[in-house]
Amino acid sequence: MKRITAVALITGLFLCNPVTVFANTLVSTTPIAGATLQSAPSAVTITTEMTLMDDGSEVTVTDPTGARVDDGALTIDAESAVVGLKQLVKTGIYTVNYSLLAENDVPLVGRFTFIFAEPTVVATVAPEPTQTPTPSGNNAGTTIFVLGLLLAALVVTVALARYARKIFKER
Repeated sequence: MKRITAVALITGLFLCNPVTVFANTLVSTTPIAGATLQSAPSAVTITTEMTLMDDGSEVTVTDPTGARVDDGALTIDAESAVVGLKQLVKTGIYTVNYSLLAENDVPLVGRFTFIFAEPTVVATVAPEPTQTPTPSGNNAGTTIFVLGLLLAALVVTVALARYARKIFKER
């Protein structure tokens, strides 16, 4: 009996403990970690589970030679951190290092890579002229038809009005 009471007491303490056991985790990245890109992205976005703080977070992007290619302008929007990129010119593996802070949590620190494979052949598309249809010069038949419909609608409206006046006079 004492053993059951002790186990129940310890279990109750663990369940009633106000300390949170959840930590901020990575939800997604853009570009996707490990992806091979044919066109250069203009920014890197990291999305987490918890709302990020504006101050203290950092994201850097380096090219295959280790030179920084991010523009240093980190924007925090709720759970997302976005850093702009300079024009990517080197083919190879780009590394994204991040340290993101959420309130009342330890920093979320990590890194991921993506590959930028600049296309070897750039295809240019020649513009093709488009032809716009020219309206026909003689629309007299359509005009007469539409005017005839309008005249018929007017005659029907006048006839219905006279019929309605006649019905109301009889009552």
